[in-house]
Amino acid sequence: MIVVKESTYADIKDIQSLWADEEVMKYIWPGGLHETEEAVQTWLDRFLNSKPKQNHYSIFEDGKYCGETQYRIDEATRSASLDIKLLKFARGRGIATKALENSIREAFENGAETLWVDPHPDNTKAIALYQRVGFVKKEMPEHVIAMGEDPSVYAYMELRKE
Repeated sequence: MIVVKESTYADIKDIQSLWADEEVMKYIWPGGLHETEEAVQTWLDRFLNSKPKQNHYSIFEDGKYCGETQYRIDEATRSASLDIKLLKFARGRGIATKALENSIREAFENGAETLWVDPHPDNTKAIALYQRVGFVKKEMPEHVIAMGEDPSVYAYMELRKE
């Protein structure tokens, strides 16, 4: 059974392991991201203190940690960035689709009008996942570039509420 739940401090060690996994992070943080427990707690606090405009979820299958998904709504543009990361064993089995659909629903219910992702162009499996749930490739808008995203490095895809 797949469970997508709001992350808590009990999930910090799993999040640390996910981020440190070189294979999981190869497109965004080569070599993995190695953070202390305190740093991950500080990072998670920002989500916990900003709900429902942003939220972070831990993904489990039969009680085993599989990965994370999240959204962050920019109130000025009513757009939300989405992200998902799964451990290798959990891929290709519908877990990502279910988890991503949860984040999509939550972001729209909490005020987003447009959702966006910016996978690395070589991450063809992520691009295929995003297309399966309705995202389409578009030119990266100026407000996303202003946030520090680089259209020469990442593919921009969006999904509109309507």
